[in-house]
Amino acid sequence: MLSTKSGMSASDETVHPAKATIAWEGDSREVLDQRASEVRRDIGYPLWRLQKGESPDLSTRPMQSIGHGVFELKAEDTAAWYRVIYLARIENTIYVLDSFTKKSRKTEKNDLNRARARLSNVRQRLQKERSDAKGKRNK
Repeated sequence: MLSTKSGMSASDETVHPAKATIAWEGDSREVLDQRASEVRRDIGYPLWRLQKGESPDLSTRPMQSIGHGVFELKAEDTAAWYRVIYLARIENTIYVLDSFTKKSRKTEKNDLNRARARLSNVRQRLQKERSDAKGKRNK
């Protein structure tokens, strides 16, 4: 076992990323808040785990049809399927693009299009922030 200056073994040292913030795009937070408390908990706990840099502990899948780095959290009860579409952590932020309820297996086109539009807005904002920061450094 390797030892370090602190006297701890290398296996005892774990780098924990800073807790990420969640940026709720559009009405995604309000829509989720309207769900039953069990659904909010079923979605909220995995989001909290993602904030801490852990795996979400809920069924997820990549949503390449929306964009690179986009994933879907999937919860359900006897009434419906609940989905949260999010953009994986960028720096210290997780972007929740959309939350909605599904009554059938197929995701509605308007839900996919709304998530795509919000992803585009997030990427444009991030690009502008980088450009503005670069401009300030060059002054």
